[in-house]
Amino acid sequence: MDRSIQNDLNAPHSMGTTIIGVTYNGGVVLGADSRTSTGVYVANRASDKITQLTDNVYLCRSGSAADSQIVSDYVRHFLHQHTIQLGQPATVKVAANLIRLFAYNNKNMLQTGMIIGGWDKYEGGKIYGVPLGGTILEQPFAIGGSGSTYLYGFFDQEWKEGMTKEEAEQLVVKAVSLAIARDGASGGVVRTVTINSEGVTRNYYPGDTLPLWHEELEPQNSLLDILSSSSSGPDMMIS
Repeated sequence: MDRSIQNDLNAPHSMGTTIIGVTYNGGVVLGADSRTSTGVYVANRASDKITQLTDNVYLCRSGSAADSQIVSDYVRHFLHQHTIQLGQPATVKVAANLIRLFAYNNKNMLQTGMIIGGWDKYEGGKIYGVPLGGTILEQPFAIGGSGSTYLYGFFDQEWKEGMTKEEAEQLVVKAVSLAIARDGASGGVVRTVTINSEGVTRNYYPGDTLPLWHEELEPQNSLLDILSSSSSGPDMMIS
């Protein structure tokens, strides 16, 4: 086997990713694509990058899949203990600060950026970003991962205060589909999680239902479909 191919197959699993968290009037919407890469190979085309921490707090993961998974496992454990001791659910701020603590204390070893989103009875819907290095930022919206570089101007123009739940979800799905169109490390399906006082709602948008941007090709079922459609053209030549 070619050495470069072998190196790609042995590369760490990375979620070169698009993750988004948006506040709206009443809660938050989190969104992510589903592509997990190993070098230039797609290791998992339908991974779930939005991880539950508690009943009311979820985590969007980007960067190293292993690093983000171990952080979320530890934080979920400590939040469970915290809930038992206090007799009530942990707030979004507590969950975000635990994530920040792990990310900052292990900043020389972890390669992961995360977005924490949730709803609690004290502060309502909140979004916190914890990028590489362990900084914590409370924001009305947060974007992360390799696809986020294509979205900053889009969010500057499109995000507004007081959005409805439907407007926030449409914004998230549109943003992830735009990033998928430009970023080779983002792809697959779009998953969203909406969190508010009524609970949690998960939605799923298959890749072939997303809008096409910039000269993107129509989705095909297989390579055979592409070959058969191209062979039916009038200018086909057989050598």
